[in-house]
Amino acid sequence: YKNTVNLPSTNFNQRANAVKTEPEIQKFWADSKTYERLSAENPEEVYSLHDGPPYANGDIHMGHALNKVLKDFLNRYQLLRGKKASLIPGWDCHGLPIELKVLQSLKSKERKDLTPSALRKKAKEFALKAVESQKASFQRLGVWASWDKPYLTLNPEYEAAQIEVFGRMFLEGYIYRGKKPVHWSPSSRTALAEAELEYPDEHISRSVYAAFSIKDANKSENELVKKHSDALSVAVWTTTPWTLPANRAVAVNPAIVYALAELEDRVLVVAKDLVETVGQKLEKDLVVIGEVKGNDLVGLHYEHPIQDGLECKILIGGDYITTESGTGLVHTAPGHGQEDYIVGMQEGLEIFSPVDNAGRFTDEFSEGKFAGLSVLDDGNQAIIDHVSKRGVLLLEEKYNHKYPYDWRTKKPTIFRATEQWFASVEGFRDQALEAVRGVQWTPEAGEKRIFNMIVGRNDWCISRQRTWGVPIPVLYDVDGEPVLNQQTISHVAELFRQKGSDIWWELEADDLLPEEYRGKGLRKGMDTMDVWFDSGSSWNAVTRQSPEMTFPADVYLEGSDQHRGWFQSSLLISVATQGQAPYKKVLTHGFVLDQNGLKMSKSVGNVVDPLKLVNGGNNQKTEPAYGADVVRLWVSSVDYSGDVLVGPEIMRTVSDSYRKIRNTLRYIVSNVNDYDPSTGMSFEQLPALDKYMLRRLAAIAVDMETAYETSSFVRLYQSLMRFATVDLSNFYLDIAKDRLYISGTNEYRRRSCQKVLYHLLEVLTRAIAPILPHT
Repeated sequence: YKNTVNLPSTNFNQRANAVKTEPEIQKFWADSKTYERLSAENPEEVYSLHDGPPYANGDIHMGHALNKVLKDFLNRYQLLRGKKASLIPGWDCHGLPIELKVLQSLKSKERKDLTPSALRKKAKEFALKAVESQKASFQRLGVWASWDKPYLTLNPEYEAAQIEVFGRMFLEGYIYRGKKPVHWSPSSRTALAEAELEYPDEHISRSVYAAFSIKDANKSENELVKKHSDALSVAVWTTTPWTLPANRAVAVNPAIVYALAELEDRVLVVAKDLVETVGQKLEKDLVVIGEVKGNDLVGLHYEHPIQDGLECKILIGGDYITTESGTGLVHTAPGHGQEDYIVGMQEGLEIFSPVDNAGRFTDEFSEGKFAGLSVLDDGNQAIIDHVSKRGVLLLEEKYNHKYPYDWRTKKPTIFRATEQWFASVEGFRDQALEAVRGVQWTPEAGEKRIFNMIVGRNDWCISRQRTWGVPIPVLYDVDGEPVLNQQTISHVAELFRQKGSDIWWELEADDLLPEEYRGKGLRKGMDTMDVWFDSGSSWNAVTRQSPEMTFPADVYLEGSDQHRGWFQSSLLISVATQGQAPYKKVLTHGFVLDQNGLKMSKSVGNVVDPLKLVNGGNNQKTEPAYGADVVRLWVSSVDYSGDVLVGPEIMRTVSDSYRKIRNTLRYIVSNVNDYDPSTGMSFEQLPALDKYMLRRLAAIAVDMETAYETSSFVRLYQSLMRFATVDLSNFYLDIAKDRLYISGTNEYRRRSCQKVLYHLLEVLTRAIAPILPHT
């Protein structure tokens, strides 16, 4: 009987067989240069999506997959609209993680004999290998990009563009050299920027309460202070006892009322509102005998808790002194804290920081008694023991709080005053904030987040004491003064453009200078730039230089952590040198967690490998090969504005959804194999059911178009699945079978149904093309 019915017919397989067919389709794209032709020959204007550079270190993870696939959705949609949309992929290739990986791969003797040039060569090889690995992974996900001409922060042209940006900021007065406390990582032996820190909740410090004996209370104009001059001490609290050697003042708040409270043979000065709390911690009764104002204490001197013969003064601090914790008086070490430094500069205090690059005490105090001890370990204990013996210690207790850790080594950092290069945000802060307001932020909360970060941002430490990076192009004269001007900057930039930044280590200082600066005994600076300055300069090296891009870019799309990272560094550098933001719109996505909402960790064993989802694992039953399109469908199915989940159960559900879409398309394709749209009937000639279906299709098409325009891919996914299941499978396609199978081949009721199917196929194919390009 098969010849009496119109059976479906198609070469579109029911099974995707993605492991085999997807690479074949990708090869077809490459051979026919599909992406290149569309991005170059489309009739509409350029659509400029600037790719934030992932770090060239290791294999890609699910966060990478989410990010690159989302970008591919945006670009493929714009290509469908006729725009010239291209993606120039980038990689961040410098920095400490790569340098450490190289050093860890070497034997002890090899590390000892390693020259800077040899280290840089090995680091470059490591980075380029990682780039190729990640590139292949992104291509396997079906991401269209200019893979043959990526931008790498180690490319000579990129480095030259970065030096030019640095030069413009320096000449505008935004970059300076100074000694001030910065986040310092003893484990990495370099300064760190705020974006390179993380703050784990479980950190426990060894905090101490200490009493500093006032030496000249008898000279006070306050009678109460003078009366108790022989026994008077100021009580301070610190979570970093190791900074006590660098103490140069105690700061008070003039708005706080201070109590004089008897404690055995002492009279302690403590904020009135904290007397009870401090007494409870000391497990002693503090008997208040009077009150004074902060100004009554200013100008008095106390005996230094560590160094014999040194007396320091009490002075006015800032609003950071509160009665929320501690004693209401703040131990001030200008070499080890930002607020302390500001007060120290105002009061002319010594910026003392007796700590070396490895986080060990130097011999600059107490005749070297503590030299070589780690401030985060035995040095901290030694200071606590010392102040205890001197009768200064009141109490030691554990204190749980957030504390800055090096995001790479996962070890604690310290605040340490060193000579560094800084970018002063103060000079263009208002302009940067105005630029933030002019950008479209999605989600909208992103605007407030980055706005507040810039409002409270301190000067940016841009120098690093490492080898693998772009050198700060400065030379120093015999007095240690920097030699840096338009002529020297342009000369170095051109050298880098021709030969790369390796020549900074390979040539003598004179060979890096214009002719008139040679022979003057100048020496090279050996600091390298913060990698956030590297990547933050990408708009100058890429969007302003590439004809297929525009400045400012139409959109940046990265993880929400980049509000304090790439979004911010790019904005600050661009505003400082161009007076505008480098982007018109910023989209952010959340982190990828496991299906239980937990952070992925190798130690926990819950890491999901995107390539295993695509190609399958060793055990295909437990780790099946879903193919790139199923992974891409997962990306469309999650609300990326927040954190998203992925895992075996979630992928099975998404795979079922993919089969529903594929089978629906296969059914439609197989039933229009003999349909010629040019001979179709008009809308008015259609039966009511078919008219209804086309109206539903039109409404769905508008909804999906809106989803693309607003980059709400989860809305697109939900509309598509609801339409395919409810409107098509459960309704229209179910009741259409009789018309399609048993009606005459050219019968009106069959052709009208095929007309609807044809339009369904046309609209749905366009709708899923950016999401499921292999299907």
